[in-house]
Amino acid sequence: MKKILICLIALTVLTPLAAQDIKLTEPTKTGGKPLMEVLNSRKSDRTFIKKDLPIYMLSDLLWAAYGFNREDKRTVPSSQNRQEINVYVMFKDGIYLYDAENNLLIKKFKGDFRKALGNQEYVMDAALNLIYVANMDKASNREAAYTDTGFIAQNVYLYAASAGLGTVARGAFKRPDLHDALGLSDNEEITLTQSVGYVQ
Repeated sequence: MKKILICLIALTVLTPLAAQDIKLTEPTKTGGKPLMEVLNSRKSDRTFIKKDLPIYMLSDLLWAAYGFNREDKRTVPSSQNRQEINVYVMFKDGIYLYDAENNLLIKKFKGDFRKALGNQEYVMDAALNLIYVANMDKASNREAAYTDTGFIAQNVYLYAASAGLGTVARGAFKRPDLHDALGLSDNEEITLTQSVGYVQ
């Protein structure tokens, strides 16, 4: 028994938990402000303060953006149900890929890559920056991929308005630099970025 315990401790020390992936909490799928109040509060914000989101809020945000609300369907529609968008989350210390099926953030790269997001200073203050990437081999067509991205971005706006957060969708970013930072292939295209966080 003692040998087994020692082996387990050694494995815990030597093997990082799934390469430092982040296990999200179960998203809260009830409550929030009434829809008409949320629509009335929906706006773009650029005056972020440097403060991280708690894990439960991060989980709720990502589920609202692109989680599953049925066995094989998401909180947003997609053309021919292709579900061709991947949602990346960029923090100040790394880039993660949202795995909605397993309620997980998969760590892709360690480091600060926010300069690839462009010259707007507020991206450095936001708690996180979402990056929407379309797999063009999977999409029904290019226009549909951009339309599908719009549904995701709007869900983020609505969640932010309900949760008292700020957000702004951004089409201005250093496309080649960001493409390289994410390690994307030629058939993957960044469709939009979106900053999210607490505001002043």
